[in-house]
Amino acid sequence: MLSQYESKMTKALDSLASEFSSIRAGRANPHILDKLRVDYYGTPTPFQQVANITVPEARTLMIQPWESSLIKEIEKAIMCSDLGVTPNNDGKCVIINFPELTEDRRKELAKDIKKKGEAAKVVIRNIRRDANDALKKMNKASEISDDELKTNEDKVQKLTDKYVADIDKAIDEKTKEIMTV
Repeated sequence: MLSQYESKMTKALDSLASEFSSIRAGRANPHILDKLRVDYYGTPTPFQQVANITVPEARTLMIQPWESSLIKEIEKAIMCSDLGVTPNNDGKCVIINFPELTEDRRKELAKDIKKKGEAAKVVIRNIRRDANDALKKMNKASEISDDELKTNEDKVQKLTDKYVADIDKAIDEKTKEIMTV
């Protein structure tokens, strides 16, 4: 009964982790391109499906499209994004150089990380509310006793506490990564 709510909480934590992976920490990470789409014959397509993405140096991403005609589209997608970088091309591949993050940008990213973490905590608390509501309905319908209700509500609270602590840990780790020069 509680396993479905635990899996929802796990999904919320996984979603937060994937959001954090798209936040750049001053070094090149291919995952920052995950949310971007390139126009491939009129269809918005993920970068990973049209090109090979490598990290030749700590602050450089190299995108080698499988079709050279895509270079202009890839550059356009990067320019239109909120990455704040300018792509270059050498005719065969697109190269993105990431500048060192400024102190202000680091603080801005840290605030963004905290905001996303708080949103994930709200999701966890909503799942807790849903679980408790379901338990109360079962109790009202005499499917479970008052003791079982109390025991299960305690289990839900322990699950909630565990996932909120995991989110806090993820926020701290990502903030530390961002603030490290």
